Amino acid sequence: MAAAALLFPLLGAAPSDGRNSEYRLQSAFASAAAEYHVPQSVLLGVSYLQSRWDAHAGAPSVTGGYGPMHLTDARTALADVPPHHGDGLEDARGDSARAPLLPEAKLPRTGEIPARLRTLPMAAELTGLRPEQLRTDPAANVAGGAALLAAAQKELGAPLSSDPADWYGAVARFSGADDTATATAYANDVYDVLRTGHKRATDAGQLVALAAQPRLSPDTGQLRRAGLRTLDATQTECPPTVSCEWVPAPYEEFGEGDYGNHDLGNRPASPGIDYIVIHDTEGAWEGVLTMVQDPTYVSWQYTLRSTDGHIAQHVKAKDVAWHAGNWYVNAKSIGLEHEGFLARPDAWYTEAMYRSSARLVTYLAKKYGIPLDRQHILGHDNVPGPTTSTISGMHTDPGPYWDWRHYFELLGRPFEPTAGPNGGLVTIRPDYATNRPRYTGCVSAGRPCADHGSSAVRLYSGPGESYPLIKDPGLGSTPTTGVNDLSSRVSTGQQYAVAGRDGDWTAIWYLGQKAWFKNPKTKPTAVNATGLVVTPKDGLKSVPVYGRAYPEAAAYPTDVPAQAVSSLPYTVPAGQRYAVGDKLPGEYYYAVTFDGASHRGVVGKDLYYEIQFGHRVGFVRAADVRVVESGA
Repeated sequence: MAAAALLFPLLGAAPSDGRNSEYRLQSAFASAAAEYHVPQSVLLGVSYLQSRWDAHAGAPSVTGGYGPMHLTDARTALADVPPHHGDGLEDARGDSARAPLLPEAKLPRTGEIPARLRTLPMAAELTGLRPEQLRTDPAANVAGGAALLAAAQKELGAPLSSDPADWYGAVARFSGADDTATATAYANDVYDVLRTGHKRATDAGQLVALAAQPRLSPDTGQLRRAGLRTLDATQTECPPTVSCEWVPAPYEEFGEGDYGNHDLGNRPASPGIDYIVIHDTEGAWEGVLTMVQDPTYVSWQYTLRSTDGHIAQHVKAKDVAWHAGNWYVNAKSIGLEHEGFLARPDAWYTEAMYRSSARLVTYLAKKYGIPLDRQHILGHDNVPGPTTSTISGMHTDPGPYWDWRHYFELLGRPFEPTAGPNGGLVTIRPDYATNRPRYTGCVSAGRPCADHGSSAVRLYSGPGESYPLIKDPGLGSTPTTGVNDLSSRVSTGQQYAVAGRDGDWTAIWYLGQKAWFKNPKTKPTAVNATGLVVTPKDGLKSVPVYGRAYPEAAAYPTDVPAQAVSSLPYTVPAGQRYAVGDKLPGEYYYAVTFDGASHRGVVGKDLYYEIQFGHRVGFVRAADVRVVESGA
C-alpha cells in the first residue's frame, strides 16, 4: 500500500484499510503489479484506457469485455445478442427511391474468435483463476490483466522491468490487435494516460489515482519484434493519431437501374459538409464490415471497433453515404458507426473507442469547419424526419447510454456554464453515473431496463413527476418510458430556451410546448448558458418547422426536379424561443442515377435557421423569424 498511499492525497483523502474500504481497488492494482512484476502505473494506465477503472458490476462490454481490465470472453458474453429495436444499421438513403434494410449483424456463433475477443480465457490459464472469478471479481480481473501484460513482455524477450518506459511493446500487444498501426495507436493512448495522470471515483465508489509522469518516453522500438502485419492506410482520411484501414463500400449497379450503396459527390465543394452523425452498429465488428461491403445495402463513412478503437473507412468524405434516413442530412454529413447496442445498457463502450472517435471527429471538424457542438455533432436520434410520414420511423441510436458529456470532454469542448441564471438558455448536463431515469423495453415491451447511468433527462408537462410526460405531436402517440421513445427526452449538450422556473424544476420550450425537468441546485441536470435564439416575427401567430432545408422551386434548373418544401406537423408559436445552430441556404443534392456525371447541387436564395426544436433538430425559414440574444 505504500505506493498507493503516496497517491491518495491527490484525491483529498487518506486511505484506510485497503481490504475493506473505497481504496481496495487501488490496493488490488498494487498487489497484482507486485505479484506479476508489472509497473503499477502501466497496469493502471491500461485499465484506464479500457474501462476508466470501472467494474460495471461484472456486466460485459459491447465486445464481451469484463471488469477494470476489459478481459474479453466473447463466446460467453455475446453468444446470444438480444434483438435490436429498429436502430443502428437499418438506415435508408433518406428518400422514397430506395429504403434497403440490414439484417441483424452478430458475432459468428461458429469459427475462430479473434484473439482480441478471448483474453479472459488466456488470463485464466495464466493465473489459475476460474473464468467466473475473472468476470465478476475486480481484484481477480486486475490480476488477470497483470498476468497478460507480463506474458506479453516475456514473449517479446524483454525483462520484467520496474521502468514503465520498458513496457511499450507489451502494452501494444495487450490490445489484441494483429496489426502494427492499431497496436501502436493503443499503446500511444496508454502512455498519454501515464503522462497525464488521472484520478476518479469508479462506478463502484472506489477511489483510484494514477500520478502523472509528464516526461515518460517509452521505448517504441520494442513493437518491431512483435511480428504484426502492416495495414494499408493509403486511401484513408484519418488523423495520424488513430489506426485506420480502407474497407471500401461498393459503388455498383445491380439491375433495373438500381445501384448502391452510396452516391458519388464532390464535397465539400457541393454540397458542404456541416454535420457529423454518431451511430451505434447494433452488431459486432466482423458482421458489420460484411454488411457495408454489400452493394444492395446502406453505407456510412467510418466504423469504430470497441476493443481498441480501430477504425475502418468505407466511403470517402467527398461522397454521400446513406446512413441518416434523411437525404438532406446524408448529403451534408459524415456518418460514424460505433460498435455497440442501444438497448443493452450494461454493454458499455470502451474508453479506447471513445478516445479514437473523439480524435477522428476533432480531425474531421477542423478539416471541414464543423463546429464542435450538439447541433453539428448529432446523434442519429437527433436527425429529424424529412417529412411527416417518416417521423415515426426515424432512428434512436446511439441512445440514452452514450456518454455525451465524457465524449465532449475528450473533444476538448466540455459543457460548462456560460451565463448566470438570466442567460436565457440552459445546456443539459446531468452527471452520467448518477443520472438514472427509468427506461423500459430493452428486452421486451414494458419490462424495465437495467438500472444504469444515462445522458438523457425526462420531460414533464408540469413541475413534478406526477404530471404527464410531454407528448410529441408528430408521433401522436401516448409518450412512454420506452428506451426508444424520444417524445419526452432531452440529452446532454443540447440547449433550450428557458420558459420558467419553479423550485427544483426548470421549464424549456420544446416541440412547441412548455416542458419541465427536474434541475435542483444541489444536483443540477443543466447549466446556464447564453446565445442566439429565434422567435416568430411580430404579427405571426406561429411559424412552420421543417425536417430539411430545401431550396425554393425557382432555384432548380430545368433538368432537376424541384423538391417539395413541406413542413412537419410542428410549429413555433409566438412568444416561444429556440436555440440557433446555423444560418444556411436551402440546398439539395440531386443524385438518383449510377452515373455520377448527372449529379448536381442546387442552392437556393431562401435562408433557414437550424434550431434545437425537440430531441431532434429542425429548420425554420429565416423569413419567418427574428433572431435575438437569449437573455434579452
